[in-house]
Order: sequence, then C-alpha cells, then structure tokens
Amino acid sequence: MSFSNIMDSNSYTGGSAGRHGDGIIEARERMLGPAYRLFYRNPVHLVRGEGSHLFDADGTRYLDAYNNVASVGHCHPHVVDAVMRQMTSINTHTRYLHDGIVDYSGRLLATLGPEIDQVMYACTGSEANDLALRVASAHTGASGVIVTTEAYHGNTHAVTAISPSNGGAAVLGPHVRTVPPPDPRSAGSTADTFADHVRRAADDLQRAGFGVSCLVVDTIFSSDGIFADPDVLVPAVAAARAVGAVFIADEVQPGFGRTGEAMWGFDRHGVRPDIVTMGKPMGNGLPVSAIAARPDVLERFATTQPYFNTFGGSPVSMAAAAAVLDVIESEDLPAQVIGIGARLREGITRIAADHPAVGDIRGAGLYIGVEIVTADAAPDRGRARAIVEAMRDAHVLISVCGEHGNVLKIRPPLVFSDSDVDWFCTALDSALATTLATAG
Repeated sequence: MSFSNIMDSNSYTGGSAGRHGDGIIEARERMLGPAYRLFYRNPVHLVRGEGSHLFDADGTRYLDAYNNVASVGHCHPHVVDAVMRQMTSINTHTRYLHDGIVDYSGRLLATLGPEIDQVMYACTGSEANDLALRVASAHTGASGVIVTTEAYHGNTHAVTAISPSNGGAAVLGPHVRTVPPPDPRSAGSTADTFADHVRRAADDLQRAGFGVSCLVVDTIFSSDGIFADPDVLVPAVAAARAVGAVFIADEVQPGFGRTGEAMWGFDRHGVRPDIVTMGKPMGNGLPVSAIAARPDVLERFATTQPYFNTFGGSPVSMAAAAAVLDVIESEDLPAQVIGIGARLREGITRIAADHPAVGDIRGAGLYIGVEIVTADAAPDRGRARAIVEAMRDAHVLISVCGEHGNVLKIRPPLVFSDSDVDWFCTALDSALATTLATAG
C-alpha cells in the first residue's frame, strides 16, 4: 500500500492492541479491513466530549487541539437541543418543502458576499468538492484542474484524483497539475511566484488538451503545511481566470471563523471565489456540506444535470447548521479566536526559544503550524511524530501535516480557553524536552 501523507503520518501501526483489554482494535481490524486508520501509537478510545475536552473509556480527560469537526465545541448544548427538537418533528429530504433550508440558506449566503447567491447541499466535504468539480467543468467545458502539491480535497473518485496528500503522484489523474504552495520563505515575491506556477500548470494542461477548468485551493493551505500569508491568492486567481478557469475556494478547513479575522479564508486574501465549498465544521459533527456559487457559474450544470442528495439539506442537518451559526454569532467566536489564537502562538513562541527543534511558527486564529527541524534546519518527520505521541501520552491531541510530515497541526475547537492554552503549552514544552532527550 502506498504511503498517504494525510493518513499515515500519525497512524497506528500495530503492536499496542494489548493495552485495550476489550479487544476493540482486533475486532475493528477484522471487520473494517486494512483501509481504515487509527491515530497514535496507542489509540485513544473516546466515549464523551464537552467543549474542547474529550474523555476516554476510563474517564481520562483529553485536550482536543485537533478537531475542527466539532468547531463550536463537542456536544454544544444549543446544537444538541436544535438537532433533538428537529428529530422529534420530521426529517425528510429537499424534494418536500421545509422552512429550515430556506432560512439557513439566506443566512449562509449573506456571509459570502453579493456575487455568490445560490447554494447546493450534500453531506461531506468530499461530496461538496466532487460537485464543485462537476459544476466547474460544465461551466468551462474543460477538465484540467490545478491544485497544490500536498492538497487534500476529499476521498471520492474524482477528488482523490486531485488530492496528492492521499498518496502522492500515484493518485493523481492525468488532467491534474500540482503547484508548490506559497511558502513565505521562498526566494522572491511569494505571490508572483505562486501565480507563475499556476500559469505554467495552465499552459501544460492546455498543451495536453484538457484545458483549464479550475484552480482549487484550501485557503490556509492546511495539508501543505499551513501557510497563512493573505497576500498570495489574488495574482494566482487572476492567472487562472485569464485562461477561462474558475476559482474554487475549499473552505472545509479554514471556514466558519477558524482564522478569526473573517468568516471565510478567502476573505483574508481579498479575493472573490466563483465557487465555495464547505463541510466538516458546518454541522458541528452532523454530516452536512455545501457548495455556494455565482449563478452564472452554476447555471449550465443546474439546467442540464438535475441534482439530488437524499440527506443533503435535510431538516435535521439544517437545524444543526443553523445552530452552529447561532453559536458563532451569539458567542462572538471570531473575536475569541483572534485573542486565544494570538495567546497560543505567543506561548508556543516562548517555548520555542528554549528548543532549537522548533522552526517556523505560522498560522491564523486557531489554525497553527509548528515546524520541527533538525540541527541543520532540515525537516524532521521522526521527531514531529515523536512529539505528537508524547503529547498524546500527556492527554493532548494534535497531528502533523506538510510535505515532509514535520509540521505540528494545531486546530482546536473554536471554544478553546485560556486554561486550555496553558495545558497545551505545558504539554508541548514537556514533549519537546522529552523527545530531545530521547533523540540525544
């Protein structure tokens, strides 16, 4: 089986099943097969969540510094109540009238700007990105796609083919070209360099006869290693549009206030997408996703290919999604994210002064990447994974990302608190010291 950067950089590889006396790992492997993955050398058996904390089967409390799915906190009472109330009433699909989808759509579209005023619903980010590719191809008449070198856009057949993080070049379709992410440490102008890469990829797709359907970008470049420079997208999007392509902003990870500075990652960049995709945090754990688009971009697909999704946009999923917007607004989470995110980065920066294994620290709001490097500043995948495991042993959950798997991926629920920051920084300081001593 080929190595998947996003799936295998921090996955269980066997050998600790004995720590779980109930045999759950063996049963899982026997019945689910080898495609599924677990996190950590010693997997975590979680049974309950509350806010930014999780609890295992023994009652041990963990700090969740990884999951953006429960974006407004695990089991937020307002979301739970909204879902339960709707479940006791009715849950059908979008071929019957219900107020929930109309009310929510109006609220959602109001956050996206005046050009984007139509929305279509699905269940997962993968489905949303799959649908966006179909819409883009119908609009442009082309099939070529440009993505970044470690992009992850989902796991359907179509989006696996544009997700090199799933397994490198082996998974890519012939109609896909990759470009390096806009690393601010690169020589020259990052924005101009990134745009130039997009132009070259577009030229290659045109020479190959695919044309250029779309540029697809996760607007915080999360799988590429988390690059938050807000000045890099405008020239690249212009380069894609110059050859007739549309820009798809994949907001599954940076959206819904994650960066604090704006509701959507593309707003930070000052660029208007043609299509926006969203998923994970949209329903705080309930499966709901969507694409939103300019009506002229959506028109050809919508008038030639009738669309239906049994569970997409159902009354229950709309109740969950609406409750998430309620919480974001009523608790003023973007403002909280700015403050807590800044405090978290400051704490990590102070710790880094005592640990030369820490390289670049970057991010926005509550999406932070911390590079782990060797003495000569080379990427250190091994130590990064050791730090993740040491923090797991201290009951703090994170992961890794980036081309070399050496960037600590810190992405907690938006309700992270000051005490959570203290817990996190204490665990990180200890993990850095412990792994340094072990390596030495």
